[in-house]
Amino acid sequence: MRSKNKIRNRSPIGKFFLIVFVVCAVAFQIYPIFWIFMSSLKTSEDFITNPAYRLPEMLYFNNYIRVIFESGMPRFFLNSVIVASITLLALAFLGSLAGFALSKMVFKGKNIIFLFFMAGITIPIFVSLIPMFQIYNALGLRNTYISLILPQVGFGIPISMFLYMGFMDFIPSEMEESAYLDGATPFTVYRKIIMPMSTNATITVLTFNFVMVWNEYTFAHTFISQSAMRTLPIGLTDFLRGMGMRDWGQTFAAISVSILPTLIIYFILNDKIMGGMTAGAVKG
Repeated sequence: MRSKNKIRNRSPIGKFFLIVFVVCAVAFQIYPIFWIFMSSLKTSEDFITNPAYRLPEMLYFNNYIRVIFESGMPRFFLNSVIVASITLLALAFLGSLAGFALSKMVFKGKNIIFLFFMAGITIPIFVSLIPMFQIYNALGLRNTYISLILPQVGFGIPISMFLYMGFMDFIPSEMEESAYLDGATPFTVYRKIIMPMSTNATITVLTFNFVMVWNEYTFAHTFISQSAMRTLPIGLTDFLRGMGMRDWGQTFAAISVSILPTLIIYFILNDKIMGGMTAGAVKG
Protein backbone atom coordinates (compact mmCIF):
# COMPACT_ATOMS: atom_id res chain seq x y z
CA MET A 1 0.00 0.00 0.00
CA ARG A 2 2.83 2.39 0.81
CA SER A 3 4.46 1.85 -2.58
CA LYS A 4 1.17 2.54 -4.35
CA ASN A 5 0.66 5.74 -2.36
CA LYS A 6 4.19 6.88 -3.17
CA ILE A 7 3.54 6.40 -6.88
CA ARG A 8 0.25 8.30 -6.65
CA ASN A 9 1.90 11.17 -4.78
CA ARG A 10 4.68 11.63 -7.34
CA SER A 11 4.78 14.79 -9.40
CA PRO A 12 3.85 14.59 -13.12
CA ILE A 13 7.53 14.92 -14.04
CA GLY A 14 8.46 12.11 -11.66
CA LYS A 15 5.75 9.87 -13.10
CA PHE A 16 6.92 10.68 -16.64
CA PHE A 17 10.54 9.70 -15.93
CA LEU A 18 9.37 6.58 -14.09
CA ILE A 19 7.29 5.50 -17.10
CA VAL A 20 10.19 6.23 -19.47
CA PHE A 21 12.53 4.18 -17.28
CA VAL A 22 10.11 1.22 -17.15
CA VAL A 23 9.52 1.33 -20.93
CA CYS A 24 13.26 1.42 -21.62
CA ALA A 25 13.91 -1.45 -19.21
CA VAL A 26 11.19 -3.56 -20.84
CA ALA A 27 12.52 -2.72 -24.31
CA PHE A 28 16.05 -3.77 -23.35
CA GLN A 29 14.69 -7.07 -22.02
CA ILE A 30 12.37 -7.88 -24.92
CA TYR A 31 14.37 -6.66 -27.92
CA PRO A 32 17.00 -9.48 -27.99
CA ILE A 33 14.29 -12.15 -27.93
CA PHE A 34 12.21 -10.25 -30.51
CA TRP A 35 15.28 -9.89 -32.74
CA ILE A 36 16.03 -13.63 -32.56
CA PHE A 37 12.47 -14.59 -33.55
CA MET A 38 12.37 -12.01 -36.36
CA SER A 39 15.75 -13.18 -37.67
CA SER A 40 14.49 -16.75 -37.73
CA LEU A 41 11.82 -15.65 -40.23
CA LYS A 42 14.26 -14.05 -42.67
CA THR A 43 15.44 -15.47 -45.96
CA SER A 44 19.12 -15.73 -46.90
CA GLU A 45 18.66 -12.70 -49.16
CA ASP A 46 17.42 -10.63 -46.19
CA PHE A 47 20.65 -11.29 -44.30
CA ILE A 48 22.78 -10.38 -47.32
CA THR A 49 21.00 -7.29 -48.62
CA ASN A 50 19.41 -5.72 -45.52
CA PRO A 51 20.81 -4.46 -42.19
CA ALA A 52 20.59 -6.89 -39.28
CA TYR A 53 18.10 -4.70 -37.39
CA ARG A 54 15.61 -4.53 -40.26
CA LEU A 55 12.41 -6.59 -40.12
CA PRO A 56 12.02 -9.41 -42.65
CA GLU A 57 10.41 -8.47 -45.94
CA MET A 58 8.29 -11.62 -45.71
CA LEU A 59 7.70 -14.24 -43.02
CA TYR A 60 9.78 -17.22 -44.13
CA PHE A 61 8.66 -20.23 -42.05
CA ASN A 62 10.66 -22.68 -44.12
CA ASN A 63 13.59 -22.17 -41.73
CA TYR A 64 11.63 -23.97 -38.99
CA ILE A 65 10.57 -26.74 -41.36
CA ARG A 66 14.19 -27.40 -42.33
CA VAL A 67 15.34 -27.28 -38.70
CA ILE A 68 12.75 -29.87 -37.68
CA PHE A 69 13.09 -32.25 -40.63
CA GLU A 70 16.64 -31.74 -41.95
CA SER A 71 18.78 -31.40 -38.81
CA GLY A 72 19.44 -33.17 -35.54
CA MET A 73 17.37 -30.69 -33.52
CA PRO A 74 14.50 -33.12 -32.74
CA ARG A 75 17.01 -35.56 -31.23
CA PHE A 76 18.80 -32.80 -29.31
CA PHE A 77 15.43 -31.55 -28.04
CA LEU A 78 14.40 -35.05 -26.92
CA ASN A 79 17.69 -35.53 -25.06
CA SER A 80 17.22 -32.25 -23.23
CA VAL A 81 13.63 -33.18 -22.29
CA ILE A 82 14.72 -36.57 -20.91
CA VAL A 83 17.61 -35.12 -18.89
CA ALA A 84 15.54 -32.19 -17.60
CA SER A 85 12.54 -34.35 -16.63
CA ILE A 86 14.51 -36.91 -14.62
CA THR A 87 16.74 -34.25 -13.03
CA LEU A 88 13.81 -32.07 -11.95
CA LEU A 89 11.86 -34.99 -10.48
CA ALA A 90 14.93 -36.07 -8.50
CA LEU A 91 15.59 -32.53 -7.28
CA ALA A 92 11.98 -32.00 -6.20
CA PHE A 93 11.86 -35.32 -4.35
CA LEU A 94 15.29 -35.22 -2.69
CA GLY A 95 15.23 -31.46 -2.06
CA SER A 96 11.80 -31.59 -0.41
CA LEU A 97 12.75 -34.62 1.70
CA ALA A 98 15.93 -32.92 2.91
CA GLY A 99 14.06 -29.66 3.49
CA PHE A 100 11.33 -31.46 5.46
CA ALA A 101 13.86 -33.29 7.65
CA LEU A 102 15.90 -30.18 8.41
CA SER A 103 12.89 -27.91 8.85
CA LYS A 104 10.36 -30.07 10.71
CA MET A 105 12.28 -32.85 12.43
CA VAL A 106 14.49 -32.69 15.53
CA PHE A 107 17.59 -34.88 15.67
CA LYS A 108 21.21 -34.73 16.76
CA GLY A 109 23.64 -33.08 14.36
CA LYS A 110 20.91 -31.24 12.44
CA ASN A 111 22.88 -28.00 12.13
CA ILE A 112 26.02 -29.82 10.99
CA ILE A 113 24.09 -31.63 8.26
CA PHE A 114 22.53 -28.34 7.16
CA LEU A 115 25.95 -26.69 6.90
CA PHE A 116 27.26 -29.72 5.00
CA PHE A 117 24.49 -29.40 2.43
CA MET A 118 24.88 -25.64 2.08
CA ALA A 119 28.63 -25.98 1.61
CA GLY A 120 27.80 -27.55 -1.74
CA ILE A 121 26.71 -24.14 -3.02
CA THR A 122 30.22 -22.79 -2.51
CA ILE A 123 31.95 -25.52 -4.55
CA PRO A 124 32.53 -24.56 -8.22
CA ILE A 125 31.43 -27.26 -10.63
CA PHE A 126 34.68 -26.95 -12.56
CA VAL A 127 36.78 -28.46 -9.75
CA SER A 128 34.79 -31.70 -10.07
CA LEU A 129 34.99 -32.12 -13.85
CA ILE A 130 38.26 -34.07 -14.01
CA PRO A 131 37.39 -36.51 -11.15
CA MET A 132 33.92 -37.11 -12.59
CA PHE A 133 35.34 -37.58 -16.09
CA GLN A 134 37.75 -40.22 -14.79
CA ILE A 135 35.03 -42.00 -12.83
CA TYR A 136 32.54 -41.96 -15.72
CA ASN A 137 35.24 -43.14 -18.12
CA ALA A 138 36.19 -46.03 -15.82
CA LEU A 139 32.56 -47.07 -15.31
CA GLY A 140 31.57 -46.62 -18.96
CA LEU A 141 29.04 -43.90 -18.13
CA ARG A 142 30.22 -41.32 -20.66
CA ASN A 143 27.72 -40.58 -23.44
CA THR A 144 24.81 -41.60 -21.21
CA TYR A 145 21.98 -39.67 -19.62
CA ILE A 146 23.27 -40.67 -16.17
CA SER A 147 26.50 -38.71 -16.72
CA LEU A 148 24.41 -35.54 -17.17
CA ILE A 149 21.74 -36.22 -14.54
CA LEU A 150 23.89 -37.19 -11.53
CA PRO A 151 26.08 -34.05 -11.33
CA GLN A 152 23.14 -31.72 -11.90
CA VAL A 153 21.15 -33.42 -9.16
CA GLY A 154 24.13 -33.31 -6.81
CA PHE A 155 24.84 -29.63 -7.35
CA GLY A 156 21.14 -28.72 -7.41
CA ILE A 157 20.07 -30.31 -4.12
CA PRO A 158 21.47 -27.57 -1.78
CA ILE A 159 19.57 -24.68 -3.34
CA SER A 160 16.43 -26.82 -3.78
CA MET A 161 16.58 -27.87 -0.13
CA PHE A 162 17.12 -24.25 0.94
CA LEU A 163 14.09 -23.02 -1.02
CA TYR A 164 11.90 -25.76 0.47
CA MET A 165 13.12 -25.00 3.99
CA GLY A 166 12.29 -21.31 3.57
CA PHE A 167 8.69 -22.28 2.86
CA MET A 168 8.29 -25.22 5.26
CA ASP A 169 9.57 -23.20 8.23
CA PHE A 170 6.36 -21.16 8.09
CA ILE A 171 3.92 -24.08 7.89
CA PRO A 172 2.16 -24.25 11.30
CA SER A 173 3.54 -27.07 13.44
CA GLU A 174 0.09 -27.76 14.92
CA MET A 175 -0.98 -29.56 11.72
CA GLU A 176 1.83 -32.08 11.79
CA GLU A 177 1.55 -32.54 15.55
CA SER A 178 -2.12 -33.47 15.14
CA ALA A 179 -1.17 -35.98 12.47
CA TYR A 180 1.48 -37.54 14.73
CA LEU A 181 -1.10 -37.86 17.52
CA ASP A 182 -3.33 -39.76 15.08
CA GLY A 183 -0.51 -42.23 14.44
CA ALA A 184 0.92 -40.84 11.21
CA THR A 185 4.55 -41.54 10.36
CA PRO A 186 6.95 -38.73 9.37
CA PHE A 187 6.80 -39.81 5.71
CA THR A 188 2.98 -39.74 5.84
CA VAL A 189 3.10 -36.20 7.22
CA TYR A 190 5.54 -35.24 4.47
CA ARG A 191 3.43 -36.84 1.74
CA LYS A 192 -0.09 -35.87 2.82
CA ILE A 193 0.36 -32.56 4.64
CA ILE A 194 3.64 -30.81 3.89
CA MET A 195 3.96 -31.45 0.14
CA PRO A 196 0.35 -30.52 -0.79
CA MET A 197 0.87 -27.23 1.04
CA SER A 198 4.22 -26.66 -0.70
CA THR A 199 2.87 -26.47 -4.25
CA ASN A 200 4.18 -22.97 -4.90
CA ALA A 201 7.57 -23.89 -3.48
CA THR A 202 7.70 -26.98 -5.70
CA ILE A 203 6.85 -24.94 -8.80
CA THR A 204 9.53 -22.41 -7.87
CA VAL A 205 12.15 -25.15 -7.40
CA LEU A 206 11.21 -26.87 -10.65
CA THR A 207 11.21 -23.66 -12.69
CA PHE A 208 14.43 -22.32 -11.17
CA ASN A 209 16.25 -25.58 -11.83
CA PHE A 210 14.65 -26.06 -15.24
CA VAL A 211 16.37 -22.93 -16.55
CA MET A 212 19.71 -24.22 -15.23
CA VAL A 213 19.29 -27.77 -16.53
CA TRP A 214 17.86 -26.75 -19.91
CA ASN A 215 20.77 -24.39 -20.59
CA GLU A 216 23.49 -26.56 -19.05
CA TYR A 217 26.60 -26.65 -21.23
CA THR A 218 29.64 -27.63 -19.15
CA PHE A 219 28.70 -31.22 -18.23
CA ALA A 220 27.24 -31.92 -21.67
CA HIS A 221 30.37 -30.61 -23.38
CA THR A 222 32.66 -32.64 -21.08
CA PHE A 223 30.89 -35.98 -20.84
CA ILE A 224 29.12 -36.24 -24.21
CA SER A 225 30.96 -36.86 -27.47
CA GLN A 226 28.41 -38.83 -29.50
CA SER A 227 26.17 -36.73 -31.73
CA ALA A 228 23.06 -38.74 -30.88
CA MET A 229 23.44 -37.95 -27.15
CA ARG A 230 23.92 -34.20 -27.43
CA THR A 231 21.54 -31.87 -25.66
CA LEU A 232 20.31 -28.58 -27.10
CA PRO A 233 23.16 -26.28 -25.97
CA ILE A 234 25.76 -28.60 -27.51
CA GLY A 235 23.54 -29.27 -30.50
CA LEU A 236 23.25 -25.55 -31.20
CA THR A 237 27.02 -25.12 -31.38
CA ASP A 238 27.24 -28.08 -33.72
CA PHE A 239 24.42 -26.61 -35.78
CA LEU A 240 26.24 -23.30 -36.03
CA ARG A 241 29.46 -24.89 -37.18
CA GLY A 242 27.68 -27.12 -39.65
CA MET A 243 25.09 -24.76 -41.11
CA GLY A 244 25.24 -21.37 -39.46
CA MET A 245 27.70 -19.74 -41.86
CA ARG A 246 25.59 -20.86 -44.82
CA ASP A 247 22.11 -20.17 -43.48
CA TRP A 248 21.64 -17.82 -40.54
CA GLY A 249 17.88 -18.19 -40.80
CA GLN A 250 18.10 -21.85 -39.79
CA THR A 251 20.48 -21.00 -36.98
CA PHE A 252 18.12 -18.43 -35.47
CA ALA A 253 15.19 -20.81 -35.97
CA ALA A 254 17.08 -23.45 -33.98
CA ILE A 255 17.80 -20.92 -31.23
CA SER A 256 14.13 -19.92 -31.15
CA VAL A 257 13.05 -23.54 -30.75
CA SER A 258 15.52 -24.02 -27.89
CA ILE A 259 14.38 -21.00 -25.84
CA LEU A 260 10.65 -21.42 -26.46
CA PRO A 261 10.01 -23.97 -23.64
CA THR A 262 11.64 -21.70 -21.06
CA LEU A 263 9.54 -18.72 -22.14
CA ILE A 264 6.30 -20.72 -22.16
CA ILE A 265 6.88 -22.24 -18.71
CA TYR A 266 7.82 -18.89 -17.19
CA PHE A 267 4.82 -17.01 -18.55
CA ILE A 268 2.38 -19.76 -17.53
CA LEU A 269 3.76 -20.20 -14.01
CA ASN A 270 4.90 -16.64 -13.34
CA ASP A 271 2.38 -15.95 -10.56
CA LYS A 272 3.11 -19.20 -8.75
CA ILE A 273 6.86 -18.64 -9.05
CA MET A 274 6.59 -15.24 -7.40
CA GLY A 275 4.30 -16.71 -4.74
CA GLY A 276 6.81 -19.45 -3.99
CA MET A 277 9.72 -17.02 -3.78
CA THR A 278 7.87 -14.76 -1.31
CA ALA A 279 5.93 -17.43 0.60
CA GLY A 280 8.39 -17.53 3.47
CA ALA A 281 8.62 -13.75 3.82
CA VAL A 282 5.48 -13.41 5.94
CA LYS A 283 4.12 -16.00 8.33
CA GLY A 284 0.49 -16.90 7.84
